[in-house]
Order: sequence, then structure tokens, then C-alpha cells
Amino acid sequence: MPLANSSTAARLPAQDLDRARAFYAEKLGLEPVDERPGGILYKPAGGGEFALFLSEGSASGDHTQMGFEVEDVEAAVAEMRRRGVEFISEIVDIEGQYPSKNARGERATWFYDSERNVLGIGQLQR
Repeated sequence: MPLANSSTAARLPAQDLDRARAFYAEKLGLEPVDERPGGILYKPAGGGEFALFLSEGSASGDHTQMGFEVEDVEAAVAEMRRRGVEFISEIVDIEGQYPSKNARGERATWFYDSERNVLGIGQLQR
């Protein structure tokens, strides 16, 4: 199959790349690894990559567009709140998530980035 050995990467729209860059640095502690006119690339230390691209369109705000998997969701949320991130929900327990990762569920919550992309943050429950 043509995509069987491929890798994946998220692409998120941003109407203002300077505003988005500031949000990701100040609120999430992430710095880009590459930049070009119209785009910023991030590769978090835990793996994966995502890019913000300049777009006149906007995110729907109706569903999770990207998620971060962390070891301690409560600690991560506390730090992000300290940095000014406002969450859409409280941390919730989702039973039955990710059995392929030997998990029985996930503790998760969601927030908007500066461009109204819905981002999730979760911790696997083993």
C-alpha cells in the first residue's frame, strides 16, 4: 500500500502566524524547528511533528484537531493554566480509549490555541 510506511504530521491553519508563534512559545513552551514564509514547523521532544500554515480560513472549533499525550495531565494543565491557557472543559475520564496502547482509558481535556484550533491534552490510564 502506498501509505503503509509513511509518517503523519498535523497541519493547523493560522490567520496570524506571529500571534500563533507567540501562543505556542509562551503558553505551551514550544519553539519552531523550521520556518518559511507562510509556515512554522514544530517537532516536540516526545515525537511527531505539526505545522501551522498561514490561512485566510479558520478552524471550525467543533472537534479535536490535534492532541498531545503527556505523562501527567494534571501537572501539564496546572502549568498551562499558570501560563494563561483557558480550557474548554475540566479533565475528564474516557474509559476504553487506546486499548492498542495497553491502556484502559484516558484522562483528557481540551483548549483553543490562538487561532481557535481545538487541541487536546491527555494521559493514558493503564
